[in-house]
Amino acid sequence: QVQLVESGGGLVQAGGFLKLSCAASGSILSMALMGWYRQAPGKQRDLVARITSGGRTMYADSVKDRFTISIDNAKNTVYLQMSSLKPEDTAVYYCNLFLPSSRDDYWGQGTQVTVSS
Repeated sequence: QVQLVESGGGLVQAGGFLKLSCAASGSILSMALMGWYRQAPGKQRDLVARITSGGRTMYADSVKDRFTISIDNAKNTVYLQMSSLKPEDTAVYYCNLFLPSSRDDYWGQGTQVTVSS
């Protein structure tokens, strides 16, 4: 059973910076597709960024050029660096791990990000 623990959320002013971390139990990131999703109140959970085990990244248009996803396989941790934050970035951010070999899907507990105007 894979466990994902997120950290780094908080309250920040518009234009500010936050860095989220997601630590995975076990050395499996090299076999996984990692992603960050977010869910604002009353809205669906949307993909924010994704990174493959080979380091290929993709971003939602709304965060492109402001957010950066990265992975440290030695620490079994994936990061989401968020800059130039906007009030509309306010949401609970969730880490996701998908194992293509088994099609197993895991989620973290979520971390709140609040951007004040």
